[in-house]
Amino acid sequence: MKPAPLAFLAFAALCAADDPAGVPDGAEMSWLSNAEVKVGVDLNRGGAIAFLERGRGGNLINNFDFGRQVQLSFFSGPVPFSAGDKHPAKHWEHLGWNPVQAGDDFKHASRILEHRNEGNSIHVKCAPMQWPLDGVAADCTFESWIELDGAVVKVRARLNNARTDKTQYPARPQELPALYANAAFHRVVSYTGDRPFTGGAVAEVPKAAGPHPWSFWQATEGWSALLDDSDRGVGLISPGRVQFTGGFAGAPGPNDTNGNSTGYLASQADEILDHDIRYEFRCELVPGTLAEIRARAAAVRSAALPAWTFTNQRHGWHYRNARDKGWPIDGALDVPLDQPDPQLIGPLTFWRAEDAPFLIIDAAFKTTHRTATIFWQRHGETAPDSIEFPIHPDGEFHRCVVKLADAPGYRGGIVRLRFDPTPGGAPGDWVKVRSVELAANGG
Repeated sequence: MKPAPLAFLAFAALCAADDPAGVPDGAEMSWLSNAEVKVGVDLNRGGAIAFLERGRGGNLINNFDFGRQVQLSFFSGPVPFSAGDKHPAKHWEHLGWNPVQAGDDFKHASRILEHRNEGNSIHVKCAPMQWPLDGVAADCTFESWIELDGAVVKVRARLNNARTDKTQYPARPQELPALYANAAFHRVVSYTGDRPFTGGAVAEVPKAAGPHPWSFWQATEGWSALLDDSDRGVGLISPGRVQFTGGFAGAPGPNDTNGNSTGYLASQADEILDHDIRYEFRCELVPGTLAEIRARAAAVRSAALPAWTFTNQRHGWHYRNARDKGWPIDGALDVPLDQPDPQLIGPLTFWRAEDAPFLIIDAAFKTTHRTATIFWQRHGETAPDSIEFPIHPDGEFHRCVVKLADAPGYRGGIVRLRFDPTPGGAPGDWVKVRSVELAANGG
């Protein structure tokens, strides 16, 4: 499926005649380059990044089908997802609603709606396809903005949802983004320890134990990489995120953009995608050595403790046994507590307990209960510890200061919070949360 005709800038048209080796079959490329790196998006694949080269090392990105590239991919309910008389094959039923930037599994390409190449940046907007379905365009659009900073490719991306199904489906892990590299880059490497940015040893991520090739890990320095045997390849950096998935499928081999064997990486977050949401994320791609990738991650990390202010977004917070009032978020998470055991679950991130002995919650509670509970998940563990704290259930906003350090189990590396506003929900109960902040003191 060819994109609609567009008036491209002369820069893109001139570069098309100068395509380097490793351009995928059937591509129509728009390029950015500097003295260190060359990146190209394919206008016949929804504007997905289909080419990435450092120096003269060849294209790192795999383009075997429309499910590869470096591209946007989002997930929501229902599971399985059908559209009219179009139903997913059995092996795709688990994906649910899954628009993909490049196209679908049946070789229908996503349609470009806008494209602008300014010479130092590219903007593309596309109408994505539903990956599991045959020729079904998704009821949303994708946008991405790409620019270069030395050898770094900086990406900003946006989902503009326009679903007619207004159900608030539970949060699903999103690919932020999906990155597929060629068979030469078969080693999945990251730092997963509890002392990030202190020079600790990196390690290869263990292969998945089951038939599925992808593993899941906590990359506590906010990066992971696909490398060859000489520690060269491509890194994906997502500052502040530690939730990653990836692996290698097939057999290690040559750096062939059209080959089937591939390495895969995605930074992830569990996100609710409302029917009308505008959801954005940022990431960086670094082609180069392991040392260069890790140094860049250290340079762009935030030294601040995790803090979330819910002015106009959820920041990755989501729910179990609860829903909020929907998009847009207007100054607070507004959550009815009318189900048993309602829970607000924070995003995976990382901090050291000794750096953040206090938690400060700005919230209003309307309930008959007078205590709430904070849970935390320690690095490398799954069973949470917890501490109760008193609340004012009068429907007015109060600043709750919780001394986490008083709990014996609040020690070492911590990766997630869970906030239970009441021990049990009841009709008419609710909580509104303006902010959650880890702090060095309770003042």
